[in-house]
Amino acid sequence: MGQRAASSATLRRMELAARIAMIAALVYGVVVGLTYIVQRRLQYFPDRRMYAPPEGGVPEMSVVRFNAADGVRLISWHHAAAAGAPTVVHFPGNGGNIAGRGVAARPWIDAGYGVLLVGYRGYGGSDGRPTEGGLYADGRAAIAYLRGRGVPARRIALYGESLGAGVAVKMAVEHEVGAVILEAPFTSAVDVGARAYPILPVRWLMKDRYESLGRIAAIDAPLLIVHGEDDRTIPVAHGRRMLAAAREPKQGVFIAGAGHDDLRAHGADAAILRFLAATFPRE
Repeated sequence: MGQRAASSATLRRMELAARIAMIAALVYGVVVGLTYIVQRRLQYFPDRRMYAPPEGGVPEMSVVRFNAADGVRLISWHHAAAAGAPTVVHFPGNGGNIAGRGVAARPWIDAGYGVLLVGYRGYGGSDGRPTEGGLYADGRAAIAYLRGRGVPARRIALYGESLGAGVAVKMAVEHEVGAVILEAPFTSAVDVGARAYPILPVRWLMKDRYESLGRIAAIDAPLLIVHGEDDRTIPVAHGRRMLAAAREPKQGVFIAGAGHDDLRAHGADAAILRFLAATFPRE
């Protein structure tokens, strides 16, 4: 009797463990499915409100509108370059909108450079919703806008901030440009996502991948990478790997004590202006 009771108890425990494992697998599957469905909400954080340039601290800039190839209307801010100076095309990160990038544009404007702050689809009054393919279309439209205004290809510097570095890399591979500057770039969005969500099969499920590491060697323009040594959002190892994979001429500025969002407080602007002045001597 004792042996039969022990066997019965063992069987009940095994059945309970099986039910728990089945429930856990079901819950995990639901979490994975929901994450797949809403993944772009976890990747893009747009502020959809439209602001005026003075609200961003750059009253010299003008609101400009142009369409992407798929017809999506984009709202960006532009300031024309002084005679002989290049134009910096700024591709923002995944949060906020261009109103928060006036602080980046300020030193460039003060130095006489042209600036185009690119308003992505779904951000800052622009139509549509952000996707990887959509942001690439927006980048192409921004470059076409400048080229249509007579800005020579080799007088364009592409500046990519965080997620925008993925857009800048793609545009630099597709277009002739004069320089590329990447602020806190990642090797791929998949690598970032897999680190942020280690229990999820990110590498199988991610739609918008921004595979920059595999593209950067095709850039045929002077390159500067600026990254904070204490960046906890995109670890500095990403920037170092990107620099190692790029072709010459290239420079890396890795700033001790700087994180993801405070590079300018640690002297990044001075390094960027030095690079621009060396790359684009005044004609």
